[in-house]
Amino acid sequence: MYPRWHVLLGAIFTVILWVVFPHISLLNLSLVFLASFLIDFDHYMNAVWKGGSFSLFKSFEYYKKVEKRIESENKKGVRNRSDFQIFHTFEFHILVLMFGFFWNGFFFIFIGMALHSLIDIFSLAYKDRLYIREYFFSAWLTRKINEKR
Repeated sequence: MYPRWHVLLGAIFTVILWVVFPHISLLNLSLVFLASFLIDFDHYMNAVWKGGSFSLFKSFEYYKKVEKRIESENKKGVRNRSDFQIFHTFEFHILVLMFGFFWNGFFFIFIGMALHSLIDIFSLAYKDRLYIREYFFSAWLTRKINEKR
């Protein structure tokens, strides 16, 4: 899903959260909103790594090419995974949630990240592309270790 949709849906969710729970501080509401789209920084890191440029615009171009490749492969019945996104893994979400026990701001960051991930899952399911994402760091690491054997 494009970042603009995550920004829009994150803003809507944050406003709803504020209306339902008006006692939540502006800082914590901001953390929810920012986390709802900044979690995609791992996409940018992948584009920089594989595309060789720090340009944000070139990272968008990189993912347009990835999207075309996935579409082409999907038409042929090929179901390869896309780039690994560490911030989108279950383990990373749990780590951020655990940090919430030390500073409650991380709990609100977790809420924004969870919202983002749920939106991604619904979007991928709608497009019949749940297979492209690795949801568990441990599964990705196990596969990488086995590939080297």
